[in-house]
Amino acid sequence: MAFVEHSNAPVEAPVALITGITGQDGGYLAELLLGKGYIVHGLARAPARLDRARFSRFGELRGRLHLHVCDLRDGDTLENVLRVVRPNEIYNLAAQTHVQTSLEDPAYTTDVNAAGTVRLLEILVKLGHERHSRFFQACSSEIFGDARGVPQNEKTPLHPLNPYAASKRAAFEAAVHFRNATGVFASNGILFNHESPYRSPSFVTRKISLAVAASQRGEKTPLSLGNLDARRDWGHAGDYVRAMWLMLQREKPDDFVLATGETHSVREFVELAFGVIGSRIIWEGSGVRERGVDAASGQVLVEIDPAFFRAADAGMTLGDASKARAELGWRPEVGFENLVREMVMADIERMAAPSEAEARVASD
Repeated sequence: MAFVEHSNAPVEAPVALITGITGQDGGYLAELLLGKGYIVHGLARAPARLDRARFSRFGELRGRLHLHVCDLRDGDTLENVLRVVRPNEIYNLAAQTHVQTSLEDPAYTTDVNAAGTVRLLEILVKLGHERHSRFFQACSSEIFGDARGVPQNEKTPLHPLNPYAASKRAAFEAAVHFRNATGVFASNGILFNHESPYRSPSFVTRKISLAVAASQRGEKTPLSLGNLDARRDWGHAGDYVRAMWLMLQREKPDDFVLATGETHSVREFVELAFGVIGSRIIWEGSGVRERGVDAASGQVLVEIDPAFFRAADAGMTLGDASKARAELGWRPEVGFENLVREMVMADIERMAAPSEAEARVASD
């Protein structure tokens, strides 16, 4: 799709602002935008986060970016940044993203994810930038809850099952409201699970790839997991940020589901990941006593820990991105097996590097 010049935007150098730039998506998006000639500004909530991010994908780009320390709860600083930067495009990726944390601290999660989105949009209108800045809001498939195997699209009813999902629903609805009430070009991307070698180890996919890399180096500690049969629609973060950009190049704002249309279990992810290092898993036992054993050596590679089960969980997610394919010309390019292999190989290479401590530092 050809680039659509925004009203009042510099021809040679459109300006983008990415909140949460030190996260997985922020790094891929910054790389994409820099490659298209953008001037890229990024927000992170603490200097320490910027320091740690030198070990992430974002770190490879750091010298080419304009960085600001800012929390989405700090309206005054947000206003100052937007007044000075005057971005043509804003990508709101910053969020408290962990379901368990949202259960432990729903107020903080709501303040960052929901109220933070409202603050940004209110500031746009207050500064008179609603006709100058286009706004992308990153939402989550968690807003659908458990659709019980039915593919979820833009018309699927929203039924969040936890405070994180509820906060993302509120952010979604805030973007729709400001779009309709003020004329802000605000689009929501409803993102299904998307991973990469730069995913935080607190997410199950990266936890698995790190465990496989450690096993390849001779470590014997089994990987502890929860529900092996939970199924997710997993894509690659690099594919999903392309869709974010495409959404802001349209003539009119709209909302799009971003998904692969395939679903795979945690069990499948584990089997493929260990397969990368030549280990074939045999499953023994059932329930919390189930474990995954290496077929050749008999070593226990995977065990079940009830602490990792969620009380309320979507048993399966499956997205229908037909609208994005038809209207954006977007489709995911990295398949599930290649995603798993890329993550495992990246962690093996990191652990083989001189500083393994650096290899384990993740963006979040």
